[in-house]
Amino acid sequence: MGFHLSPASSSRKWLGFVTAVWVQSISGNNYTFSNYSDALKSLMALTQLQLNNLSVAKDVGKAFGLLSGLASDRLSTPMMLLIGSIEGLVGYGVQWLVVSRKIQPLPYWQMCIFLCMGGNSTTWMNTAVLVTCIRNFRTNRGPVSGILKGYVGLSTAIFTDLCTALFADDPAIFLLMLAIIPLLVCLSAILFLREVPSSTAAGEKEETKFFNLFNIVAVVLAVYLLTFDVTGSHGRILSQAFAVVLLFLLACPLQSLSISCYRILTGPVQNPVPTSRV
Repeated sequence: MGFHLSPASSSRKWLGFVTAVWVQSISGNNYTFSNYSDALKSLMALTQLQLNNLSVAKDVGKAFGLLSGLASDRLSTPMMLLIGSIEGLVGYGVQWLVVSRKIQPLPYWQMCIFLCMGGNSTTWMNTAVLVTCIRNFRTNRGPVSGILKGYVGLSTAIFTDLCTALFADDPAIFLLMLAIIPLLVCLSAILFLREVPSSTAAGEKEETKFFNLFNIVAVVLAVYLLTFDVTGSHGRILSQAFAVVLLFLLACPLQSLSISCYRILTGPVQNPVPTSRV
């Protein structure tokens, strides 16, 4: 038994996938510790061993990702995204308060807890978007997984290059972005990322064409980031121009949504009722 999707359902499914790509694009903050570790070491007067243990605490947070896996069948996608974004807001927000000297450095064991929370936050985001998108695109699970994992791989470069281009190399601003940007992106995903009934066989074949567009954008984005990184230091105007183009490339997946909506609206109208196979 398959389902014909209404234009609204199909558009919602693709918009949800676009927001899932955005969530993955900002969820690589677990690999950015070196961007602000020197500031923590200096402010807290840590030894190298103590700094390494802070990094271990962050990695332990990733190990607790099994909790999000267990919760994925019991909690809704919006709830999981909300848990991850709030946990990240608290974990990285407290680190920002310390590095920006808004508060006095906390005891070492408390900092370990907040780094653990920051590390664990992205596991909730990753699990939420991956599970939901696989359920929405059941016959294209491979392309969906590959695209989402690909954007996770790019996310560290996206975050680092974007913050460096806009705010220079300021660890306090970087931590503030780690706290706020995932929260804002997850709020958009909370609004649009939902489970949608599976498409018909014809619709599932059509989806493959749109996934090719996502792959092309990802490759262009990777080459663009690599080019920016290997060309050395840049002036302020050039860095800001880089940031504008980077944001444009991240918005490009919306093109697949526009194409999908146009084809559905100009094609034959189908009712969202089940069709049995004889």
